[in-house]
Amino acid sequence: MISEAAKQLLIQIVGRENYDDSKAGRLVYSYDATPQFQAIPEAVMAPRNTKEVSEIVKVCAEHRIPIVPRGSGTNLCAGTCPIEGGIVLLFKHMNRILEIDEDNLTATVQPGVITLDLIKSVEEKGLFYPPDPSSMKISTIGGNINENSGGLRGLKYGVTRDYVLGLEAVLANGDIIRTGGKLAKDVAGYDLTRLLVGSEGTLGIITEATLKLVPMPEAKKTMLALYQDLEAAARSVSKIIASKIIPATLEFLDQPTLRVVEDYAQIGLPTDVKAVLLIEQDGTREVVEREMRQIERICKEEQAVSVQLARSEQEADALRTARRSALSALARLRPTTILEDATVPRSEIAKMVTAINEIAEKYRVMICTFGHAGDGNLHPTCPTDARDDEEMERVEAAFAEIFAKAIELGGTITGEHGVGAMKAPYLEWKLGKEGVEVMQAIKRALDPYNIMNPGKVFAKSTRKRVVVTK
Repeated sequence: MISEAAKQLLIQIVGRENYDDSKAGRLVYSYDATPQFQAIPEAVMAPRNTKEVSEIVKVCAEHRIPIVPRGSGTNLCAGTCPIEGGIVLLFKHMNRILEIDEDNLTATVQPGVITLDLIKSVEEKGLFYPPDPSSMKISTIGGNINENSGGLRGLKYGVTRDYVLGLEAVLANGDIIRTGGKLAKDVAGYDLTRLLVGSEGTLGIITEATLKLVPMPEAKKTMLALYQDLEAAARSVSKIIASKIIPATLEFLDQPTLRVVEDYAQIGLPTDVKAVLLIEQDGTREVVEREMRQIERICKEEQAVSVQLARSEQEADALRTARRSALSALARLRPTTILEDATVPRSEIAKMVTAINEIAEKYRVMICTFGHAGDGNLHPTCPTDARDDEEMERVEAAFAEIFAKAIELGGTITGEHGVGAMKAPYLEWKLGKEGVEVMQAIKRALDPYNIMNPGKVFAKSTRKRVVVTK
């Protein structure tokens, strides 16, 4: 509980207008995009600068008050659900692009900047920020950094981590540190920047980020390849990469997903095929033309029944938008939608998709699969109903088996969604007991009172359980 004394100290820091402990205000931030997880915080605060964040953390450390930093709450691992109460920290005031440095190809931003706003701002200067999570219209840079978000362009360009050059962060004792900077090389000590990226707010609070930019590609082309055989689609993915072609985007959608997305988007997607590959390449015009011809040839050699090039940027954008809308489309089917991200080596995609279908049949649940085929990151998605306890038990058992299969195939329990509370019971499956203990030692060293987003990443049990805290 936040004592009256602590409350008054916190209000003095941010002002009464930026401290909300009303029932309605707390309820709004009691959940994120993860189904079945909800917990009411004791207060919601919106600091205006790094100094205020530091002062808030010092009060929380003294009074042992949990702190949960939050962006737009689009994450799917319950990473911003305040399951141990405390304070939810918002960054609506810290939402400025501080600098776009064209000489050093960097952008310096505050954590509350919307991802798409940054992308548009740098593109106006002929520059490019590649990370593009499907939630980019509403997700924030701070949230992207906390979860190390990926996106459709991850195969060629990498994920958020690959574009974070430096950070300003507040540690659990209120200290402010700066890591990295506008540097192409820096091996001075441990790589604290990488340690903080993807740490889900459990080690510190990001208050500023220096991000790498790259030149805008000269040209771009988009292609749709249709298959009546999942194995053939998977072989195409492997053969494209083996041919030393790295597409900007190489996405996979199975037939159930196609049907739902087309019903939602109404753009003329084929629904009578077993799988679709959405392929995009960018670069110089000559290279794009040559490589797209090679990709077309490979797809046809691997039994694609049709290969179609987008005839305009408008048509290409419609295809990309349709892929990004897969979750929204599937969410229309049932009251609850559980989207996961089991990841395997790309050579095992066909086996993984086949296994997902067999597991769905075994547990009598509907699972649609789509995802980033180029890097093996699949999103098995189950439309269900959280009010049906018996069905939910089958759903949870199915996903547990999916994660086990991914690990068996040399994969992992999460490629981009994070661990949070949702995947915490499975972390030991991937890292082993010793690996988890190393992470716990780091956590204890930086956050001895366990106030930084407690209850995330580390689980008390390696068995899956639904967590709902009232």
